[in-house]
Amino acid sequence: MQNNKIFVRNLAFSTTDGELSGIFASCGEVVSAKMATDRDTGRSRGFGFVQMNTQEEAQNAILNLDNSQHNGRTLYVAISESRERKQNTTYGNSW
Repeated sequence: MQNNKIFVRNLAFSTTDGELSGIFASCGEVVSAKMATDRDTGRSRGFGFVQMNTQEEAQNAILNLDNSQHNGRTLYVAISESRERKQNTTYGNSW
């Protein structure tokens, strides 16, 4: 399975989808970029997801952009975990 989807957090609340795409464009072809928004208010939640064209481009983006500065904020950039993987994770004392 090719994992080319990236999770990025600590973005300025004013960051748009287009700006998010622009941040990652220097690392390869951006397939999609989407800021997470609150369902009720529509306001940004300060994090988003970027899908790069290839897994190599995603890794390049992580290497170059993790802990980088954008709009005075330090970005956290990592491979996004799939929802299925998160749902199958158990916590605590499972026997």
